[in-house]
Amino acid sequence: MAIHAYFEEYVAGAQRNLGDAVDFAVMTLGLEPDVFGRAFAASDTSRQFGRGNPRYVAGMNGCELARRVLTETNTPFADAEDVMYLDKGPEYWAGWALAFYQWYSDASFMEILSAVSMEEIIVMYPVYHEMDLLQFVDRMQEKMKKAYPMTRLRRQREISGFSQSELAAESGVPLRQIQLFEQCQRNINKTAAETLLRLSKALCCRMEDLMER
Repeated sequence: MAIHAYFEEYVAGAQRNLGDAVDFAVMTLGLEPDVFGRAFAASDTSRQFGRGNPRYVAGMNGCELARRVLTETNTPFADAEDVMYLDKGPEYWAGWALAFYQWYSDASFMEILSAVSMEEIIVMYPVYHEMDLLQFVDRMQEKMKKAYPMTRLRRQREISGFSQSELAAESGVPLRQIQLFEQCQRNINKTAAETLLRLSKALCCRMEDLMER
């Protein structure tokens, strides 16, 4: 069963809002795409948006969303009136497609935009904007795997500063089992929920953060 970031009924609105936010930040406020991309990734707004918080995905328009990101991250900008063009270009598409990919993959925006920059996503527009969106998803998955060749368990373990043996002691999960998960010789997605719970508690993350996409 696929794990997505939040309820599907919010996805279309989230796509429109992030599309408008990127378009407004780049085309109206004149920011470089990666300046806004880095600000968005670092913001609490992106974390709330990525969890499907209705206030962020539906409770404000794209221009308000962009301003909130820029203000929250102390990113300088010269404000302008709200503009949301009917003729949607590459910048809008990039935000629109990114919102779908984040929902589909349940990865954080920080994780995604650290691997594939906003500028790179915009550059994908000529090839992918008329294709089925799942083809864009497949390409993003390829880029994510290249950027993060290690398993999500290993990445979370190293971020937390644990060795394999230390994680085994902290979680109560056998060392050999952890090694098999990290070597992809055992599928962590099919392990017992109790095992995932123990590992996630030890690593201070969600169970979903340890599952492979």
